Amino acid sequence: AFVNSVVRLPCICRQAMVGSEQRYCYGVSMVAHEKSRFNQILRETNASYLNGPDTGGLEALSKEEALASLRELEKKGLCHTVWTFITPFIGGICNCDRSDCAAMRATVNMNFPVMFRAEYVAEVNPELCNGCRQCMRACQFGAMGYSIAHEKVVIDPRRCYGCGICRSLCTKDAIVLAERSSVPLAQGVW
Repeated sequence: AFVNSVVRLPCICRQAMVGSEQRYCYGVSMVAHEKSRFNQILRETNASYLNGPDTGGLEALSKEEALASLRELEKKGLCHTVWTFITPFIGGICNCDRSDCAAMRATVNMNFPVMFRAEYVAEVNPELCNGCRQCMRACQFGAMGYSIAHEKVVIDPRRCYGCGICRSLCTKDAIVLAERSSVPLAQGVW
């Protein structure tokens, strides 16, 4: 409801890592609800901002196009990450993987905290899990394992970043996101 423009942008990490332009990042500009106090302040300060940023020369997407694109990237196992950009793009959504994303590599491979965990952790319902391991392909953080004794996937909540990408490949809907605060091993692990 707040988004008034979405543009697809070249990924800086992939440019540096693979040497070519790859458009996996999205700049998002947001405006508060018309009747909000924040919107009133913005209107009084600079009414031109309420029309959104100048997206001339950028690849603008409709809400439907952006959502469809994000769903496709999710099916490919890319992890959606939220970043802040320079105004008016106050929000950015990148689609990271451990091979090509400098921020994810720094966080996961070198234990340098550039990215932080979400307020959720993934959990597997063992009654629904058929042990196919498709979800394991999507986990960029090494939080998923396989119990050969039970023939089921297991998740280490201490390693889970709560991105939920594993759910997109689970054909049995066996994976849910639980609030991090409700999982004793994950509480306070950011």
